[in-house]
Amino acid sequence: PFYEDSYKLVEAPYLGMEHQSSVTYGNGFENGYLGRDLSNTGWGLKFDFIIIHETGHEWFANNITYKDVADMWIHESFTHYSEYLFLEYHFGKKAANEYARGVRLSIQNDRPIIGVYNVNYEGSSDMYYKGGNMLHTIRQVIGDDELWREILRGLNKEFYHQTVTTEEIENYIIEKSGKDLEPIFDQYLRDYRVPVLEYYFRDNNLVYRWNNTVSNFNMPIKVYIDGKEVMLKPRTRWQATPSSGRELRVDIDYYVASFKVQN
Repeated sequence: PFYEDSYKLVEAPYLGMEHQSSVTYGNGFENGYLGRDLSNTGWGLKFDFIIIHETGHEWFANNITYKDVADMWIHESFTHYSEYLFLEYHFGKKAANEYARGVRLSIQNDRPIIGVYNVNYEGSSDMYYKGGNMLHTIRQVIGDDELWREILRGLNKEFYHQTVTTEEIENYIIEKSGKDLEPIFDQYLRDYRVPVLEYYFRDNNLVYRWNNTVSNFNMPIKVYIDGKEVMLKPRTRWQATPSSGRELRVDIDYYVASFKVQN
């Protein structure tokens, strides 16, 4: 987004930082984060973390910039997600998905990702790994990879060289995707809990609901019932659908938990 300024990698006596058209670098010229794989999957050693991550900030941070530090997730969640995109381009979707799931071990779920406005107070450091997994989850909900990439590119066109708010980013993604994503953003950005899909089988029915969520949470989710793919549309109240199944497995690329209720 700053092609007229060129691109520079400047060696520095600290780990690294993004700057418009210039990345300062101190990662020791080795793959990973100071030689470590942040995902513990092996894929984090396939690229130099500082070069990829800080370069990603050219789009999310330097091209699109938050108006209030409380919205720092706009910088860090999307830029962390760009690491997945790098892996997907060079090594395939399986590698990117494994990396996304691997970094979940570092999510703390301690407080909301969005901070407090107008007092120079940023949100949880979960804006990196949890924020990236929120975007990864939204990609599953949209279910159209080409549309998802158009949305990411479109954000950088729509808000080219602008300062933005969370609401502007949310509204753009909701409009372009045609999906009801507001409860998902509320859950992952404004709450700290992990959604739990509770379920049980009884009388040839699957009974299920979302728990541990904001009140209007209604995210659709892909599950496998006895190995067969099924899309569920849970809400926070119990509902039932006919099923003779015995085992349910949630698609692992959604950042949620599941719990079989003893009934």
